Amino acid sequence: MAEGDPGLERAVAIEAVRRAMVACRAAQGRLNEGQTITKGDLSPVTIADLAAQVVVNATIAEADGDDFIMVAEEDPETVRADPAIAGAVAELATAGLEREVLAADVAGLLGLGRSDTPQPASSRFWTLDPIDGTKGFIRGDQYAVALALVEHGTVVLGALGCPNLPNPDGSVGALLIADDQGAEGITDTGRSTARVHSPERLAEARVCESVEVAHSDQALSARIAGLLGIETEPYRIDSQCKYAAVARGDASIYLRLPTHPDYRENIWDHAAGAIVVTRAGGRVTDVHGAPLEFSHGARLEHNHGIVATDGRYHDEVIDAIARALGQ
Repeated sequence: MAEGDPGLERAVAIEAVRRAMVACRAAQGRLNEGQTITKGDLSPVTIADLAAQVVVNATIAEADGDDFIMVAEEDPETVRADPAIAGAVAELATAGLEREVLAADVAGLLGLGRSDTPQPASSRFWTLDPIDGTKGFIRGDQYAVALALVEHGTVVLGALGCPNLPNPDGSVGALLIADDQGAEGITDTGRSTARVHSPERLAEARVCESVEVAHSDQALSARIAGLLGIETEPYRIDSQCKYAAVARGDASIYLRLPTHPDYRENIWDHAAGAIVVTRAGGRVTDVHGAPLEFSHGARLEHNHGIVATDGRYHDEVIDAIARALGQ
């Protein structure tokens, strides 16, 4: 896949995320004891997280060979020490790729192109969260497969798969794809342009925030909503599905307000969602109104928190955040 072929990159991203969604659906609600692992930061990882990363890496490699850079969440060391985990991951990856994946190949596929080192602004790399919202996935709720392509520090392509997201037509599951041509939603019943929606009054705006209280300061979010005169109840949903909600007009504002001042976001937690909202007509910044910078390695080192909106009321939201923080 040569650089500068956006049509092929778009097709590969759609196929990679679609296949990963198949693998995840095959696992959700059927995890056995021992198939959820607690990482060093106490966050959970399941065989589905690992299988989704295998599937995405293998799909990109089919189109591009293995000469690509991938900044992804999961580490191949997770499976090297446990053959049973590798076997379970291989089974799910086989379902997603529709070809046999051997347990012996799982660690290698997980680590394809892997880079933990900071990427210079001139580099070109993929970034992946194979399951964003693992706790939601384990509960049987919302989660997302999030894949993005970054060039020269700018996200140029994002694919966001939300297997459990309800659609207006009654179907369940959506894949949102975004590039310089705009944003599109793909469901089992067809394709449609994804566009943000702005309520007539700011008071009618719906605020999206994390389900997990450890992920975002919900008390601060409530103060901000009060300062804005927002009267609606918050829409609490796991994962980058919050970005999908804003991009499709299900919500108007997404606030991620870190509970610790030194916390910096991982790029794979926001790259795909940010471009989906932006290309759908919205706006995404940090809590100070600064653009997100994806040229400083695996974290958004120069940003604090996230604000995604329909664009119409973004400045008012940033101003309310400043006032709330001042209080």
